[in-house]
Amino acid sequence: MSFPDKEKRQKCWDSRDRYWECLDKSGDQIEKCVEVRTLYETTCPSQWVKHFDRKREYLKFKERINEGYEPLDEKKNTKS
Repeated sequence: MSFPDKEKRQKCWDSRDRYWECLDKSGDQIEKCVEVRTLYETTCPSQWVKHFDRKREYLKFKERINEGYEPLDEKKNTKS
């Protein structure tokens, strides 16, 4: 596989952004974004799709962690 040129990279990133936007609007309901996902998969190299999918999962995970973050209470950590 050759490395995509600037135009192909831009198309890939645009299709990824449209797919992520669709997921955000639909509440991560993949079935509502099938067409956009297909475009995303055909525009980007498969390794990039895997990378971007993992990146999105990680970013969503970080959001959930930050929303639910509560500092540990010193008393809860010490054993009596």
